[in-house]
Amino acid sequence: MKNNTQYAFLIAGISALGGYLFGFDFAVIAGALPFLKEIFALNAWWEGFLTGTLAIGCMIGCVGAGQLADKYGRKPALMLAALIFALSSLGMAFANNLTFFLIMRLMAGVGVGMASMLSPMYIAEVSPAEMRGRNVSINQLTIVFGILITNLVNYALADLGQDAWRWMFGLGAVPSLGFLLGLYWLPESPRWLILHNRQAEALQILQKIGGESYAKQTQQQVEATTQRQTADARLFDPKYLSVIAVGAGLAVFQQLCGINVVFNYTATIFESVGANLNRQLFETVAIGCVNVLFTILAMWQVDKLGRKPLMLIGSLGLSVAYVVIALFLYQQVAPWLLSVVVLIAIATYASTLAPVTWVLIAEIFPNAVRSKATSFSILCLWGAYFVLVFTFPMLAESLGTYGPFGLYALICLLGFVFIKTKVKETKGKTLEEMDEVFVGH
Repeated sequence: MKNNTQYAFLIAGISALGGYLFGFDFAVIAGALPFLKEIFALNAWWEGFLTGTLAIGCMIGCVGAGQLADKYGRKPALMLAALIFALSSLGMAFANNLTFFLIMRLMAGVGVGMASMLSPMYIAEVSPAEMRGRNVSINQLTIVFGILITNLVNYALADLGQDAWRWMFGLGAVPSLGFLLGLYWLPESPRWLILHNRQAEALQILQKIGGESYAKQTQQQVEATTQRQTADARLFDPKYLSVIAVGAGLAVFQQLCGINVVFNYTATIFESVGANLNRQLFETVAIGCVNVLFTILAMWQVDKLGRKPLMLIGSLGLSVAYVVIALFLYQQVAPWLLSVVVLIAIATYASTLAPVTWVLIAEIFPNAVRSKATSFSILCLWGAYFVLVFTFPMLAESLGTYGPFGLYALICLLGFVFIKTKVKETKGKTLEEMDEVFVGH
C-alpha cells in the first residue's frame, strides 16, 4: 500500500486552518488587554472574566459541534465555525461598550470551540495511521502560527493609540474568510460517510488517500467496529469510561498546567518586574517565535518517539521551569533573565504537551463515540482554561505574581503521575485498533 502523502497532507493542512483562528483569538487578547483595561476600567475580577469569556463560548461551541458533526458531517460544521468567527471578529472591533464586547467575544469562543474540536478530529479521520500524529500536529502548528502572527500584528499596531485594539480584533475576519473558502474544496470525512451508509463516496476519498487496498481495508475496519458498537454507543457506557476519563484528564491537564497564563498575561507578568509596554509586547513576539520552532520539532518527533514519552518529558520539565519562574518573580530579576526561563517553559510545552494532547484526544476514542467523546474532552479543556485565566489575576493580586506558579508546578507533577499510570502508547495504530488499546473486546 502506497499512501498519497501529498493529498492527505494538503487536506489536513486546510482543515488545520481552524487552528489558526484558535491561535488568533487566543493571542489577540494579550496585545489588546493593556488598552481594554484602561478603556473599560477593568479590575482584577473583570480582567479575568473578559479573558475567560472566550472559554465559555468555546464550551458552548464544543457541545454544538459534536451534534452538528454527527448529523450533518464534519465539513458543514467547520464552515459554520469559520462564519461565526468572521462575524464576531468584526463585532468586537466595532464594540462601543463592555457588554457588547463580551457578547461578541463569547460568540468568537463558539467559533473557536467548534474548530478546536472538529479540525483535529477531521484530520485524524482522513490520515493513515503512520502519518496521523504528524498530520494532527499540523493543527497545533497553525495554532502557534496564529499566535505568532497575531503577536507581530499587535506589536505593529500598538502605536496607533487607543483604537489599536479595534484593528487587532477586526483583522481576525481575514483568516476566517480564507478558511471558509478553503473548506469548499475539502472532502467529507470518509469515516463519517461510512457511518452514514455512503460507502461509494467514502471509497472514492479513501482511494485518493491511500489506494484501493487501503480503501477496502479501512472500510472493513470501520464497518466491523461500527457493527460492534452502534447498539450501545452511549458516551458514558461503562466500557468507554476508562478511555473517556483519560481523554478528559489529558484535556484538563493541558490547561491547568498553567502555560496559558504566560500566553494570555505576558504583559502582566513582565510588568511585575519593571518592563515597559514596548518590552511587554516584544516578549509576546519572542514567545510566539519559540512556540512555532518547537512545535515543528514536535511534529517531527511525535510519530518517532511516541506520544507517552513526550507527555512525560513535558510535564516534568514544566514543573521545574515553574519553580524557577516563581523564584525569579519573587526576587524581581531583570526582565531579560525572566524572559530566558519563560522561553524555556514555552519550548518545553510547545514540543510536548501542546501538540501531543490534541493528537491523543483526536485518536484514542472508538469510532461510534468519537465525535461525542472528543466534544466532551474539549469541553473539559475549555472549562479548565476558563478556571485558569479567570483565577490568575486574583491569585496574582493576593499572592503576588510569583505565587500561582508554585501551584502550577505541583499540578505538573500530578500530571506526570497521571500520564505514567493511565496513558497508553498509540503510535502507529489505526483508529479502529484503539478498541484494543483502551477499550478491549
